[in-house]
Amino acid sequence: MSDLTRLSAAALADRLSAGEASSVEATRAHLDRIAAVDGAVHAFLHVSADDALATAADVDARRAAGEQLHPLAGVPIAVKDVVVTKGLPTTAGSRILEGWVPPYDATLVERIKAAGLPILGKTNMDEFAMGSSTEHSAFGDTHNPWDLDRIPGGSGGGSAAAVAAYEAPLAIGTDTGGSIRQPAAVTGTVGTKPTYGGVSRYGLIAMASSLDQAGPVTRTVLDAALLHALIGGHDPRDSTSLPDPLPDVVGAARLGASGDLTGVRLGVVRELGGDGYQPGVRARFEESLEVLQAAGAEVVEVSCPNFQYALAAYYLIMPSEASSNLAKFDGMRFGLRVEPADGPVTAERVMAATRGRGFGDEVKRRVILGTYALSAGYYDAYYGSAQKVRTLVQRDFAAAFEQADVLVSPTAPTTAFRLGEKLDDPMAMYLNDVATIPANLAGVPGISVPNGLDGGLPTGFQVLAPAKADDRLYRVGAALEALLEARWGGPLLASAPELEETR
Repeated sequence: MSDLTRLSAAALADRLSAGEASSVEATRAHLDRIAAVDGAVHAFLHVSADDALATAADVDARRAAGEQLHPLAGVPIAVKDVVVTKGLPTTAGSRILEGWVPPYDATLVERIKAAGLPILGKTNMDEFAMGSSTEHSAFGDTHNPWDLDRIPGGSGGGSAAAVAAYEAPLAIGTDTGGSIRQPAAVTGTVGTKPTYGGVSRYGLIAMASSLDQAGPVTRTVLDAALLHALIGGHDPRDSTSLPDPLPDVVGAARLGASGDLTGVRLGVVRELGGDGYQPGVRARFEESLEVLQAAGAEVVEVSCPNFQYALAAYYLIMPSEASSNLAKFDGMRFGLRVEPADGPVTAERVMAATRGRGFGDEVKRRVILGTYALSAGYYDAYYGSAQKVRTLVQRDFAAAFEQADVLVSPTAPTTAFRLGEKLDDPMAMYLNDVATIPANLAGVPGISVPNGLDGGLPTGFQVLAPAKADDRLYRVGAALEALLEARWGGPLLASAPELEETR
């Protein structure tokens, strides 16, 4: 494997700016790595080699001319296929958008292109971001690089797997109920869900508009902060975009890397532990708390009693919003169009045929659930009640943050399970997000940092901060990363089994 693919994004950026390597060399090294191992991992749905190399060559020429460039200029990146990219296929993992090439870029893609990051391609995902295992993609499963028989998490398993397999140093994910953080936990990578509104949603194919949030997927906390700083900030094209300036997430990550957390109070959420959590996951969490305490952090227990209802509330709010957002995929305007085999060709029959063939089972399940929850006579009992629970969850967070600077928990209750193991049990699948969903309901930021192994598979440590205090995530996350890597003698990913080349 090329040395350039093993570097963190920050280290690669330093090497590029020092003239010790070119962006073309780095981009080609990652494209070679994709060609070698993605047949086994299947992290990518589309690889844009020519465009990536053209961007890299342009960056090299501008750098050679003495132009001042963005710190990440020339560092390759992968983008989840729910993010609109001009000139590149964008399918959201669904047959209903197969072959669709958007005529515009999402705001975060505009910012990535303006900074000169070569886009390697689009990563696999659960269809319309509905899933926790990337087994609901219409284009095949993604496999966990730690064990190819296991899931990489979801819905953003493609982005997490690409980063874990050294196919990309950086990736973009989206997180509606844990789709950045849970894949990060089970692949030994770092994943951040920014504060809701902290990164523009313009150009994201919406599943649940009040919950969706794009964010970074990386191998280090500093890399996540650098990418967060690039894609974050106000966007007038997104009505939910925050006007506030982004906190200094990069400075916080650098501060945290010193390993000193004196004066920082960590709140252990009583309701995000106990039954249902794998013993090894709990053990790694307790060990991480001890490490953070030794670094000067104070640990207190906090109670968020309404978190026990968060999963149920989420699975009413999310499908209700998805039912509304996915109504536009009707076979009339763009994407797949299926006409009935016999009988009259009416709008209703075309729509039914198109959606019947174009949507997978999980999407149909959630659309039906959401449509039912929004229907006359049930709206107040279901959707309305779920929104009241959401308010209670937000109040729990507010009370907890009066007692602690950040809240902490395991990211996911288990390590990566085997492909196919939970496909026939939707409820078991949904429970993978029990620790991550509350943050989406409240709009607060969260990060998952690798914190060890259980049975040879990665576990994740989740840090949650108050809204617009994303910098706290990076200080605590970077401290834990530095302290654990000092114990391990290097990054957790260094202990992952090497993938056999399938080229």
